[in-house]
Amino acid sequence: MKNRIKKYAQILWQRHKLSSAVQIQQRQLFLYYREKIQAGLQIPLKDTGFRNFSQFEEDGLLLFIFAVIGMEHKSFVEIGSDDGVNSNCANLYFHFGFNGLFIDANARAIDRGRYFYGRYPHPWFPRPRFECSFVLRENINQLLQKNNMKGKVGVLSIDIDGNDYWIWDAITEIEPQVVVIETHVEFGYNDIVVPYDAQNKFNDVHSVYHGASPVAMKKLGKKKGYKLIGTNELGFNFIFIKEGIDNGYFPEKELEELLTHPTLEAAFARFESVKHLPYEKPL
Repeated sequence: MKNRIKKYAQILWQRHKLSSAVQIQQRQLFLYYREKIQAGLQIPLKDTGFRNFSQFEEDGLLLFIFAVIGMEHKSFVEIGSDDGVNSNCANLYFHFGFNGLFIDANARAIDRGRYFYGRYPHPWFPRPRFECSFVLRENINQLLQKNNMKGKVGVLSIDIDGNDYWIWDAITEIEPQVVVIETHVEFGYNDIVVPYDAQNKFNDVHSVYHGASPVAMKKLGKKKGYKLIGTNELGFNFIFIKEGIDNGYFPEKELEELLTHPTLEAAFARFESVKHLPYEKPL
């Protein structure tokens, strides 16, 4: 009953985000960016964020990135998507014609997502795929193959509160243009990753003990051929793009430029409670 109520309530909560007025405004903004970029104007990525479906300001950041690199590959994979509605890829789906795959281990969330996307924007619109699975580095490529996701895609988003680093490292089936991935800023400038755990029982040890540090995540991106160009305002969602696809428009960012939010000082201090625990330095 509770999940059924959530299904119907979600439509009421989200309906205004689907309006044609929102789509027109965003497409006008996209064309404005394209015009300014072609005229040689350098617009800082950090000034372009806004939230429509995303939890933070990733919707605006992604819109601007695609204004720079183009929308040749209008597809996505979102791992840890919950219901796929309050997500990093929903806005691209509803307002720019992207399609792709949402993966989450929560069966009720997946059910809500299927229901919502079955209703909007209309019942005949091509729907994204939903995969209810617990993602491991041992199965991620098989899940992508199962859902016919291969080769170049527009966006890969990973937010699973634990093995994010190891899952991205394991992915070989797709080559995303843009990667949005959660990074554990509490680890500060230490080059560390919590060891892979297929059971994902990090919080059984300590609530701060999971994930990869900003330093380690940037090094992984470099290894896979990506440059770090920004984060969300709070600094924990890192945004990478494939080297070379922007013709040098975006400067590669140093961590000191990105990890500046006032809340991060307290976040860094939380590492003291887990610094004695085991870590890896893979690269």
